[in-house]
Amino acid sequence: METIGAVLFAIALLHTFSAKSFEKLAHRYPRHHGLFHLLGEVEVVFGFWAFVLVVVMAFVAGPQNAIAYAETQQYTEPLFVFVVMVVAASRPVLEFVQRVLATIARLAPGRSEVMLAWLGLSVVPLTGSLITEPAAMTIAALMLAPLVFRDPMPEWLKYGALGVLFVNVSIGGTLTSYAAPPVLMVAGTWQWDSAFMAAQFGWKAALAVFVNATVVTLLMRRHLVAEPPRAAADAAAVPLFVCAIHLAFLAAVVLLAHHPVLFLGVFLFFLGYAQAYQRFQSPLIVKEALLVGFFLAGLVVLGGMQQWWLQPIVSQLQPVALFFGALGLTAITDNAALTYLGSLIDGITPQAQYMLVAGAVAGGGLTVIANAPNPAGVSLLRAGFRDQSISAFGLLLGAAAPTVTAALAFFF
Repeated sequence: METIGAVLFAIALLHTFSAKSFEKLAHRYPRHHGLFHLLGEVEVVFGFWAFVLVVVMAFVAGPQNAIAYAETQQYTEPLFVFVVMVVAASRPVLEFVQRVLATIARLAPGRSEVMLAWLGLSVVPLTGSLITEPAAMTIAALMLAPLVFRDPMPEWLKYGALGVLFVNVSIGGTLTSYAAPPVLMVAGTWQWDSAFMAAQFGWKAALAVFVNATVVTLLMRRHLVAEPPRAAADAAAVPLFVCAIHLAFLAAVVLLAHHPVLFLGVFLFFLGYAQAYQRFQSPLIVKEALLVGFFLAGLVVLGGMQQWWLQPIVSQLQPVALFFGALGLTAITDNAALTYLGSLIDGITPQAQYMLVAGAVAGGGLTVIANAPNPAGVSLLRAGFRDQSISAFGLLLGAAAPTVTAALAFFF
């Protein structure tokens, strides 16, 4: 089963990189458009192959073992990302954030749309250290979508901005010990608190975030245009008390991030409140969030079968090699899973601990599966790309330069 699990994981990776090809096949063969379109959805890939894994396991190891394996995996993170995406993307939260950032942009010299793009690529990812990375990704993606990911922007710059966003979100959550999934996996075991994270990782991450955001904003500035005015129906501003209540819901979900029964209960109350005050709402992104949750749950199921080959690699590398090994391995496996495997190694030195986490977070923007919030960004931004799909190779190229910046900041 371990061998079969590794083979299916490899197939899922190849499927992720070739997802855009299925979208092209959907247009070429309209008779089977539905099937090809489904297989071309990046968010569906790992859930689909996780289902195949469970079915194969039922035949190879028996139905009871397959059921037991599926039920013993931890699905807290997929559930949390689903909930926090819906809450963070609600209209009152987004309007509040946009008001604050628009005020800053107006006070800053230069064109406000350029400043807004820079804030969305730098300050918002850094807030992930407070509100968690998935929430920061959701807010940043929805804020940047009408500004950057639209027709006047060249396709190569869209991938550049996407790469910067993914890398900055991955490293932007390292100012605290609870917001970034790869840090959370080791913080308790290695006794890393928020003061340690800010001193060892946070200031370096902030430096890399600002450099990445500044470079790509300068490249995009000629193509940035002011967002068109809203329709009259949407002109009425959301009252501050409604924004405050939504922010309170978001804070409650973040504080209860490790207690799925409780944050799901808060989410149900949130849905009720959103329905009661529907005049201040836009449609909630339930479908997009469900697809992202499905993707992450599939990654959990498939990733649970990879420990047998990943952990020996991690445990045998020296600190410097471990940094570059983690940087590369993160591209083909979730960085939180990678650091979790490192936390299981007995006697790992403090230097090796730092190198493992630094490499894992620095490489968190290279692929869709490298960091838990990335599928959320893909789901919310792909409509702004050609064929309404994001190329895995385009993302890899777009994230290469900001990844080098992050790696240099952490390594030196």
